Amino acid sequence: MTITYDNVVTWGRSFDEYRRMFHLSERQLRLKILGCADGPASFNAEMTKQGYSVVSCDPLYQFTTAQIQARIDFTYETVMAQTLANRELFVWKDIASPEELGDLRREAMNEFLADYDRGGQGRYVAAELPELPFVSSSFDLALCSHFLFLYSSNLSLEFHGWAIKGMCRVAKEVRIFPLLTHNAEPSPFVMPLIESFRKAGRQVSVERVPYEFQRGGNQMLRIV
Repeated sequence: MTITYDNVVTWGRSFDEYRRMFHLSERQLRLKILGCADGPASFNAEMTKQGYSVVSCDPLYQFTTAQIQARIDFTYETVMAQTLANRELFVWKDIASPEELGDLRREAMNEFLADYDRGGQGRYVAAELPELPFVSSSFDLALCSHFLFLYSSNLSLEFHGWAIKGMCRVAKEVRIFPLLTHNAEPSPFVMPLIESFRKAGRQVSVERVPYEFQRGGNQMLRIV
């Protein structure tokens, strides 16, 4: 079987997952970070509690807390059903079972909702790739989790190029995870984009990270 999503799902991950997905050191956590397409992840909330600096942007943030909660509730059963039907696409190690996955995702998204409901102090910006409303080079590091490459069947190669250019404009370094589609297949856009950005004079590398939930999904793209 395969996982099928017609649209980008409202789904959030935790600070610990971000830290491992993007192989973030303690020093790097202290940089000025932009999270692109963060959705209802708890990364921003947990980072802020620990005194770090992060801004998240996503078109989701045009909605109220109650509206986002409704979108999460609507999405939750669909995503969990797809996961159960495609268990072989995932590594059940750090997350031992679909039930544990559901609990972890709910916990992360509830943490986001609580922080978002408090206003977020300007840390949640309603914006979407590739048009980012930030001054050039205003961030040290831009992260994009589970959006680019994951939705290669929905978003074109051209869109991916524009989106990454947008991230490179506002940040000194860009990291994207994972490099797989939602069916745990290598995205066909990775190599063309690597070649394109290298020709443009960027330093581009594919780096292994200490995180794998999608089977084979343990690499990030790093652009400097």
